[in-house]
Amino acid sequence: MRRRSVSVRFCLLASLLVILGRPGASAAAHAAAHAAEPVAPTRLAFGVDEGLNLNRFLREGPVAGHLVLRSGHEPRLLVAFPAGNSGVALWFEHSDRPVTWAVSGNLEPVADHDSRGRPLFGLVADVIATAPQLVPRQGLLSSVRILRDFQAQAPIPAQIVVAPRIAADKLVWERDRLDGAAGYRLSLEVTHGRLEGDRILAAADGTIGLRVTALTGEQPLTPLAGSELLKPAAAADPAARDALSFLSYREKFLAGSWRFDTYFGRDTLMSVRLLMPVLAPAAIESGLGAVLTRLSPDGEVAHEEDVGEFAILDHLRAGEPASDRAVFDYKMIDGSFMLGAVLADWLLDDPEGRASAPQFLAMRDGRDGAAAHAFGFDLVSNLRFVLQRAAAFADDPRVGNLIGLKTGFAVGQWRDSEEGLGRGRYPYDVNAVFVPAALLAAQRLFDSGLLAPYLVATDQAAFSRAGRLASVWNGRAAGLFTVAVPNALARRQLAAYCASLGIDPAAALASLGRSTLRFHALSLTPDGTAVPILNSDEGFELLFGTPDPERLEAALTAMMRPFPAGLVTDVGIVVANPVFAPPAVQARFGKNAYHGSVIWSWQQAVLAAGLERQLRRSDLSEAQRRQLLAARSRLWQAIDAGRSLRNSELWSWNYADGHFQIAPFGANAADADESNAAQLWSTVYLAIADPNLAKPPAP
Repeated sequence: MRRRSVSVRFCLLASLLVILGRPGASAAAHAAAHAAEPVAPTRLAFGVDEGLNLNRFLREGPVAGHLVLRSGHEPRLLVAFPAGNSGVALWFEHSDRPVTWAVSGNLEPVADHDSRGRPLFGLVADVIATAPQLVPRQGLLSSVRILRDFQAQAPIPAQIVVAPRIAADKLVWERDRLDGAAGYRLSLEVTHGRLEGDRILAAADGTIGLRVTALTGEQPLTPLAGSELLKPAAAADPAARDALSFLSYREKFLAGSWRFDTYFGRDTLMSVRLLMPVLAPAAIESGLGAVLTRLSPDGEVAHEEDVGEFAILDHLRAGEPASDRAVFDYKMIDGSFMLGAVLADWLLDDPEGRASAPQFLAMRDGRDGAAAHAFGFDLVSNLRFVLQRAAAFADDPRVGNLIGLKTGFAVGQWRDSEEGLGRGRYPYDVNAVFVPAALLAAQRLFDSGLLAPYLVATDQAAFSRAGRLASVWNGRAAGLFTVAVPNALARRQLAAYCASLGIDPAAALASLGRSTLRFHALSLTPDGTAVPILNSDEGFELLFGTPDPERLEAALTAMMRPFPAGLVTDVGIVVANPVFAPPAVQARFGKNAYHGSVIWSWQQAVLAAGLERQLRRSDLSEAQRRQLLAARSRLWQAIDAGRSLRNSELWSWNYADGHFQIAPFGANAADADESNAAQLWSTVYLAIADPNLAKPPAP
């Protein structure tokens, strides 16, 4: 199969720039052409094989794309582009024999134009399928949001469906964007085997060769790379560096690929916070600036954005003219209480951030035209929101005055699947950690004088009492989530749960001791009833708070017991353990649930960074320090056991011969979804090193 040489590739990109810069091209295209200089840009190319998915990534000049080939009985071919969060995909009919994919040679960038001369750019790949035939079931060209919804068996908008053109040895799907702008193209050329109608038949050796060309007309993003992205102190981890580079752009960070190739506020904030010791200042300011730019008029952090064709569909559904004006989602509640704490860490505690704080706050945000104003005004609007929402509980600290999920939504924080909070309404992490952290940040920023140019007279009284509000929240909120399980009952429940999972209960039972078990509930129901699920969100308190010795000891004890008494397995720290919940709840939090008893890489990183932060305290006893050090040692054993998937989004486990074994999430037909091969907040180990190998940077 043909391969393009490096010199040919650079000529290809040079021609792409000519296309983008030709007379009559849009202003956006000219901007993209300018951003693409120089003509011979740095190439980023890497691969990740995970479960049934073969992933290949390419970024070169204005081209950035992620090829996903899914093997098995339900084969799929997909290319996702950060440009406009767009993608093209082809699902094939069920195959009685499992299909196996391979890639021949390298992915290469490609430039072309549509029938009206408008630029399209993307990638070309030569792939091989071991299968007697491949029969296309559904081709889709649109937003990645549409592709991931279809993968989850949601209906697709009829107006985006297009039939393939069949000519000689090619199948081609192509269409304009719904607003008439340059759209998308997916071409499959049969290079080995033959095409009969729309059926692709194998050659005599039982394999099919395809040349896949995937193109989008969406505007490219501007990469952050090299010294613009990372400091020399970042860990020498090529896989993490590659994943972070693919997801990092001046306009925004992407949450994860392939399914989340766009801005997510919470993911950006947590990733910037954890990577802060090794991120270049320009990258930190790009990430935080993207969050500030997308705040609501009331100061709330946007969770996700609809861009490209998904935004057009939003406007059409609302009865508006077709427009790709971004639409922001504000249903999540946690990001709004993270922003102040992360910005305080940058502007007050980081030497480089502190030195440039006035200039950063004076920068104009990325809003259009007259809507643009200084980041300082954006920050103050968010802190006003925090102070207003926190006042009721500070004045009357009861369950009904906690911060609850928004009306009509079952999600509101990082466990954002429908069952992630166990059907509770008041999340532990938001109320016990992020609200007090945001209030303390408001007080510190106010006292620093940095906010003075952006405050109005009526702000003075509210901001001056932020510290008092923080004390009430810190002292009263967490206690409302306390769960106490008598030891004898805990032992019975643990034995029964182990039997249901087929797990040897000996180590878990031995870890219980003789005392009543205490831990913080995952959430509370509207009437204040605790959802009794052990969880990893205590890590947020270690990272953002200063828990008193009793609370610190209780959190570590609860988390660091062996699963299912606690959260620790041979292959990682599970994020939820329903051992003490009713059987119906246990069934919803199994190892196939997206936020069930599975391992999320970044949650382990939060705990690791939090332990380092607590170890720097000077007010702890030697016994408490020993407990912290023991927890750190056990945690890193678990982290290192999952090193092969560390940059992935999450993974699950199997249990055999007395041990837990890694199972890629999405490889099992019972898994709720599939994992992203590159996840922004899973790259944070670039700033969090194993203390047994090297001293980590200070978080």
